[in-house]
Amino acid sequence: MLEYNPSDCLPCAEELPDSDDTPVDNELQDLIPSLLKAVLALLWEKRWDWFFGVDMGIYYHPEKPAIVPDGFLSLGVQRFIDEDLRLSYVLWEEQVVPMLVLEVVSHKRRGEYSRKKKLYGEMGVLYYVVYNPRRRRKAPLEVYKLVNGEYQLQFGNPVWLSEIGLGIGTDRGTYQGINREWLYWYDEQGQRILIPEEQIVHQRQLAQRERQRATEAEQLAQQERQRAKLLEERLRSLGVDPDSL
Repeated sequence: MLEYNPSDCLPCAEELPDSDDTPVDNELQDLIPSLLKAVLALLWEKRWDWFFGVDMGIYYHPEKPAIVPDGFLSLGVQRFIDEDLRLSYVLWEEQVVPMLVLEVVSHKRRGEYSRKKKLYGEMGVLYYVVYNPRRRRKAPLEVYKLVNGEYQLQFGNPVWLSEIGLGIGTDRGTYQGINREWLYWYDEQGQRILIPEEQIVHQRQLAQRERQRATEAEQLAQQERQRAKLLEERLRSLGVDPDSL
């Protein structure tokens, strides 16, 4: 008897568009998730069970168009599929719902506080992160956690995401030469994790301090040798053989 598997008839990632081809109207929509991804690439360099998508379509239903967040993080999936990388994120292939979704609010709102928020909740996305840099009276960063099917606002800056093992929050800093408020990852002690450029500077500073310590140690050793030589000469001038002491 012929067995029928409905999943065999579903389109695969190679057959689906990787995005909705809607251009971003705010450069931050690309820079902010790219910063977060770059930090993870260093922090989790030896881990292969995670994927961070930037402006990539998430296909959640075979008969509906993809939803395209500015960034999303999935845990428990292959980091790389093959050398062509992912073209899109297809839930019926991945079998893992993203754990975190990030939306950077643009000049023209795209349903970040309504339609998208509702859909992400229905999908089962655990953390929904919304960053609105144009806000003044309210905090620009909102982190929601899905609790009993409803998103509940989490408080603090940073907000600790225990299921991910990282915190997320805002701080002023410089990325790609731009000094402003950015989103960063944090450790459990609330310390901001350095971005790649900062790590390079930090390593250079450590190397410089190490060279300085080595130079100072050599200078002290040279001074000790000079003092020993002067003492030896003084003893010989007094008729004392220092080698006999």
